[in-house]
Amino acid sequence: MTLLQIVVLAVVQGITEFLPISSSGHLILVPELTDWPDQGTLIDVAVHVGTLLAVMLYFWRDIGLLLQGAASLARGRLDRGGRLLLLLAVGTVPVVLIGFWLHSQDLIAGMRSAEVIGWTMLLFGLVLYWADRVGNASQRMETLNLGQVVVVGLAQALALIPGTSRSGICITAARFLGFERGDAARLAMLLAIPTILAAGLLGGVELWKTDSLSLGQDALTAAGLAFVTALIAIWAMMRWLQRATYTPFVIYRIVLGVGLLAWVYGWA
Repeated sequence: MTLLQIVVLAVVQGITEFLPISSSGHLILVPELTDWPDQGTLIDVAVHVGTLLAVMLYFWRDIGLLLQGAASLARGRLDRGGRLLLLLAVGTVPVVLIGFWLHSQDLIAGMRSAEVIGWTMLLFGLVLYWADRVGNASQRMETLNLGQVVVVGLAQALALIPGTSRSGICITAARFLGFERGDAARLAMLLAIPTILAAGLLGGVELWKTDSLSLGQDALTAAGLAFVTALIAIWAMMRWLQRATYTPFVIYRIVLGVGLLAWVYGWA
């Protein structure tokens, strides 16, 4: 891989991972639109790990709370942090199980196409708009319960389809459940931590099997660049949500989705 390709992929991932516009979809589109060779799932996982470090740094207070909760659970006590940790673990189970099955059946590669991304961008963008309009602001992270996290966790599994957006579908489900915009985004980002950790572990095993030093260096470079851009993107989105809606992201998804479908089906 060239340095330019690594930089483009890392910046695209960093900007799009926590915005509800699908980072995986954009990573697939980069080689589609540039005639670069597909970077493969390993580089995709590397840039996801970079964004994981960014979200952990941004939400360092939540991470501290979760670590305290883990320590309390180890001593047989359940505190606020331990409760949140268990809820996030439950919410991660569906995507891990379904993702492992899809990977074992080699079904994910078959969905990496502009056609699939075009449809998911459009359809799930419209669903996000609906959820953002009908969802009230009666729920906060402090009120998160088992039933709610199961719903969001099941929705997160849909993000295994490229173009859906993991953060976008989690936010959509949370808004339908009545979470206010900032807490819906916060829940989506916290659920990203165990999900990306699982994917990163799988990618690490693949890297070890390839025994490719150059591929490992490419992955580390991509992860570092993705970390920086993701940190900026998280900060910008959380500031935006203090005073605005998800509508600009919906418009972007619709425009991109329609454009991709027009390109794929030769409408233009």
